Amino acid sequence: MQGGAAAGSSPPCPHAIQQALAAHTTITLAYVDEDGPQACAVLYATDTAAAPAPAAAAGAAGAVGGPVLYFVTATTTRHGRALADQGARVAFTVQRDGQEWSALTGIQGRGRCRALSGAERAVGWRAYTQRFPFVEADERLRAALERTTLWELRPDWLRLIDNGQGFGHKVEWPRPERA
Repeated sequence: MQGGAAAGSSPPCPHAIQQALAAHTTITLAYVDEDGPQACAVLYATDTAAAPAPAAAAGAAGAVGGPVLYFVTATTTRHGRALADQGARVAFTVQRDGQEWSALTGIQGRGRCRALSGAERAVGWRAYTQRFPFVEADERLRAALERTTLWELRPDWLRLIDNGQGFGHKVEWPRPERA
């Protein structure tokens, strides 16, 4: 698609990016707070066939119909406090450790996070516990995680790096306007 997507719409997320997100379980989130830049790793579940974003988040996230990532973290953590700030943005990476450069595969992305509640939390929780069935199997762990915050990350830009397809091979979603 030349020239980028029309205002208010995103091109479908490429299958290769969806596969890469589904193949991993840990995301490293980078954010900025009053003390400066920081990064943290969290386990995530993905829903690459997500329903459109709620009206309140759709304009902010820009990834309507694209991949949605779910993770658990308390709002009392440094990153939880930073993510709760209105308008806070994150950058992130997803990759497997121990890869050789010639076969390196990973995702880079940017987006916004928001805490979920009610029916939206129930949908995200199902995706999370399907990805990590050990959470439901351990009553103490399940109870602890149910008491904490479930977050949704809606990427507005993703880049798959796949050196197995050729050094520096990239697939992006959505395509940058200036590409």
